[in-house]
Amino acid sequence: MADVHHESVFFSGHVQGVGFRYAVLQVAKEFEVAGYVRNLADGRVQLEAEGVEREITAFIDAVHERMHGHVRKVERQAQQRPAQFAGFSIQ
Repeated sequence: MADVHHESVFFSGHVQGVGFRYAVLQVAKEFEVAGYVRNLADGRVQLEAEGVEREITAFIDAVHERMHGHVRKVERQAQQRPAQFAGFSIQ
C-alpha cells in the first residue's frame, strides 16, 4: 500500500469545552481526510489526520480558521507513512 501524508496537530488555548472536537468533525466532512480528534489531559486538543497532502493542509487551515478565536498555538508534525485510519471520529 502506498504511503499517505499524515499530520499530528496539537492545538493550545481555550480549546476544550467550547465544541472544538465537534467543529473539527464537521470540518472533516468537507475534506477527503481520515483520522481522529481528542482532548488531552494537559488542556490541548490532538488532531491526527491522513490523506493527500493538499487536503490535509486545507483541512487543518479550515479548522484553524473556524476556531481561530480559541486557538493560541498550533504545533504540527508531518510524515509519510502507510494509511492507518478509516473515516474520521472523535475519541
